[in-house]
Amino acid sequence: MELKLISPTAKAPGQEFTGDVYVNPIHRGEDPSRMIVGLVRFTPGARTNWHSHDLGQTLHVTDGIGLVVTRDGNVIRMRAGDSVYTPPGEDHWHGATDGNFMSHLAMLEDAGHDSGTTWLETVTDDQYRAVNQQ
Repeated sequence: MELKLISPTAKAPGQEFTGDVYVNPIHRGEDPSRMIVGLVRFTPGARTNWHSHDLGQTLHVTDGIGLVVTRDGNVIRMRAGDSVYTPPGEDHWHGATDGNFMSHLAMLEDAGHDSGTTWLETVTDDQYRAVNQQ
């Protein structure tokens, strides 16, 4: 067994996120493991772009209140202790509500290219506001 230290906090790239988002990579599996785990912290109003994962993704909220939204209009309001699974290929976005911070563990398997994540367009302010009012 080996103790691994958490990597330093890094600001998430602006081309894939709106607002202030910070990431701590926790684990990147070595063959045969493909598991990737990161702690992601969103400030109020911050969110990902639309995206999908080749092999799906599990989010586990550690603090705050957040949202996961799919293209078909499904909105999940998640709180500390909640876990949400997005299946392979499902377009979605996630982030904090407009009045709360939110942190989650993002867990996915590396599919061999950019962690198997396909980044898409920005979530517009109108799209974001619409789900915060629900």
